[in-house]
Amino acid sequence: MKKWYSENLDKVVSQLDTNVEVGLTENQVKDRQEKYGKNVFEVEQKTSLLKRILHQLSDVSTIVLLVATALSFLLAIKENEGFIEPIVILAVVVLNVVLAITQEGKAEKALDALADMNAPSCLVLRDGMRISIEATELVPGDIIILETGSVVPSDARLLEATSLSCDEAALTGESEPVEKDASLIIDGTVAVGDQKNMVFSSTVVTAGHGKAVVTDTGMNTQMGQIAGHLNNSENLKTPLQLRLDSLGRVISWIAIGSAFFLLAIGLRGGSSFDEMIMVAISLAVAAVPETLSLIVTLSLTNGVQKMVSKNALIRKLPAVETLGNTSVICSDKTGTLTQNKMTIQELWFNKNQSVLTKSEFNAEEEQMLKQLALASNASIETKEDGQIQYIGDATELAIISLLNDKGFDKKDLESQYEKVAEIPFSSQRKRMTVVFNEDDGYLVITKGALDRIPIARDEKQWEKISEVHDSYADKALRVIALAVKKVKEIPEMDNLEALETNMEFVGLIGLIDPPRPEVKEAIAKAKKAGITTVMITGDHAATAAAIAKEIGILTEGKKVLTGSALAEMSDVELNDTVRNYAVYARVSPEDKIRIVEAWQAQGEVVAMTGDGVNDAPALKAADVGIAMGQTGTEVAKNASDMILTDDNFSTIVEAVEVGRNVYENIKKTILFLLVCNLSEIFIMLFAQIAGWGIVLTPVMLLLINLLGDGIPGLQLANEQSDEDIMAKKPIKRDASIFTPSMLNMILRQTLVCAIVSLIAFYIGDRMTVGGFGPDLVLGETMAFLTVGWTSILHIFNVRSKGSIKNTSISANKPLVYSAFTMIVVFALLVLTPIREIFGMTSIAPIHWLIIAVLSIIPTIICEFAKIYDNNPNAIHRKTYNYIKKIKNN
Repeated sequence: MKKWYSENLDKVVSQLDTNVEVGLTENQVKDRQEKYGKNVFEVEQKTSLLKRILHQLSDVSTIVLLVATALSFLLAIKENEGFIEPIVILAVVVLNVVLAITQEGKAEKALDALADMNAPSCLVLRDGMRISIEATELVPGDIIILETGSVVPSDARLLEATSLSCDEAALTGESEPVEKDASLIIDGTVAVGDQKNMVFSSTVVTAGHGKAVVTDTGMNTQMGQIAGHLNNSENLKTPLQLRLDSLGRVISWIAIGSAFFLLAIGLRGGSSFDEMIMVAISLAVAAVPETLSLIVTLSLTNGVQKMVSKNALIRKLPAVETLGNTSVICSDKTGTLTQNKMTIQELWFNKNQSVLTKSEFNAEEEQMLKQLALASNASIETKEDGQIQYIGDATELAIISLLNDKGFDKKDLESQYEKVAEIPFSSQRKRMTVVFNEDDGYLVITKGALDRIPIARDEKQWEKISEVHDSYADKALRVIALAVKKVKEIPEMDNLEALETNMEFVGLIGLIDPPRPEVKEAIAKAKKAGITTVMITGDHAATAAAIAKEIGILTEGKKVLTGSALAEMSDVELNDTVRNYAVYARVSPEDKIRIVEAWQAQGEVVAMTGDGVNDAPALKAADVGIAMGQTGTEVAKNASDMILTDDNFSTIVEAVEVGRNVYENIKKTILFLLVCNLSEIFIMLFAQIAGWGIVLTPVMLLLINLLGDGIPGLQLANEQSDEDIMAKKPIKRDASIFTPSMLNMILRQTLVCAIVSLIAFYIGDRMTVGGFGPDLVLGETMAFLTVGWTSILHIFNVRSKGSIKNTSISANKPLVYSAFTMIVVFALLVLTPIREIFGMTSIAPIHWLIIAVLSIIPTIICEFAKIYDNNPNAIHRKTYNYIKKIKNN
């Protein structure tokens, strides 16, 4: 964007071809509207529901199930029976698509909220007339009139400014109003907050009045740039979504490859085409973990509920898991790390340092505090509904807060003093003066910057005052000086400044927006969990660095990077050096995006906090955007994934802990379902190669996957977190979801579960036991029960890496109840006449005993295997560590 702030006014007016006294003519406005368009923000086109549905149906796993559904329907029509199988498969597909669509989160409301911030109308000079027009009709070169309370309709260079201040929190994130000065010419590249001769679209005039020439409108304004970033930012998938997508593709291609392999073998061996199609359908159903989406969604929803109790509202479900993988937190300073409340931290009364925490001040300290309060226009009032209302400047509110803390009331104070005159604060004077009537004359009180207070100097005293002032400034405190004098008479009102001479110095106060008391501990906890916390702020570098040091962000070896220095760096340079910086000060919205993307380029999972419109693009670009619930704008909230209802940094760390627990539970779910599904694939493959036929029909597989796997699996979402979960390092973005021990368990348990199920089928299909068999349906029934029971019992294996006996039953009673309930349900499916609907038969007591013994074998083997897996000297661990060492070198 053009640096209008660095040009002199005559050149600005000339380049914009306008007249500051008359404004634009009607013809000029018409020409410029054709050239520049309306003063509005462009809105991103929303994705239609149909496109979202088609996108979900294009998933490989879904296609596999849809093909299986179609083939199953064709067979059912041909044979005029068995419609239950295609209907159930189709119902699973529909459920998964609905869940996926409801999970999709797009910050489409963000731009709507941004558009609402535009000023609806504005005052403008056109053809020498001062008129009110719709803000959307403004064009570059228009002369706009600014008054207290008005919303700035566009970016503009100031022509005149009388005590003009603007609230630019929407752009900079800093709540302190910015004092404007039309006479300034600013060299170099500076942040928005330092462009004091400019006003910006959607900011608010808080004091004074002025006149300005419009430089940019619509998408070319600073706010328009933010809208553009919201339009252009991609809705990237979370690390878990990427891993699950990859897993789904692998399993689907395994199913497709296996189906074609068996189809070729079967047809070559003389099997009928219909029979082999049934095998292909069975494989598809066996391969796809139909309940995975449901269980993952329930785990995320469970995490949402836990986070609500910790003052965090989740807007997009996947953010729950992503929080658990967060490795970098980019935190705003004001209101998140600090209290968003200016506080007097130091008070120096002439020669003495005051202790602010003591309950009572001495007489001299009380007098100084009262004089500070009298020279302030702020007030703290209690409304009729009991709510506290803060009125006035943040610095002056800090003075009134301390006054109240010491047991005084400003209204009572003002009733004792009659104010007769005031010289208001201005950015040029850097001070304010008030005059009060007294019995023997007048009391004059002046407060402001020390170098602007006209003190009657004593060199020795001044040396001490300067020393104290500089010590406060070194701690990034805002320093206010106080001086008084008594006079017998006061001059005319237009010559009040004559009073501001030879004043008696009273003292200094040092103010700062202090850190939240719990933040330092939360940052330390995050650090222990392997999470890096950095500060990104629009505030000055010195102030940001002071706060960052105090709370443990800016540690030895870390540096501060300013927005102006960042502007000189290329993306490559920033990516290479981003780890060197812990504080980013005086940054723009574009800078925030670059910082987030630089950390992401290092493979980090980034959470970003913010409350202003200026934060919205970075919130959307981050892996997890976190908005403030109390002070956040609607734009920021709508662009975020999570909202902090208490605006507290420590809540983020607590939410990370919940997210890690959710991620671990999802891993347990994947481990559970993969063993179940892969063992089914192995059973079907082995049976076909061995010439045993179909061991499990599609409807049997659906029953196992939906009841045996799905119902108990849903309860894995309720598993409690390990005690050391926040002592572990975060999962890298590109890390596999599978650990060596997890792969070992999947391979081992898949083979064991498949073998015992094949044994059960062989006994029923090929052997006579207790006078029963051999019979194909008996073999299928025994295989059904064995696969179902082993799957259900396997859930106890995945609850912990340790032994089952060390896992508390009471910690997740719903899981235990659902598992044993499903064991009974599977038994009832065979014991009752309903078995005939699913193509099963009754079995003898000896078969029940065989099935029970076979079903418990995988769990026993897993218990012994865990002892080996947990041995640090186990071969697989040594091999994994050796390979990891080679890769790191």
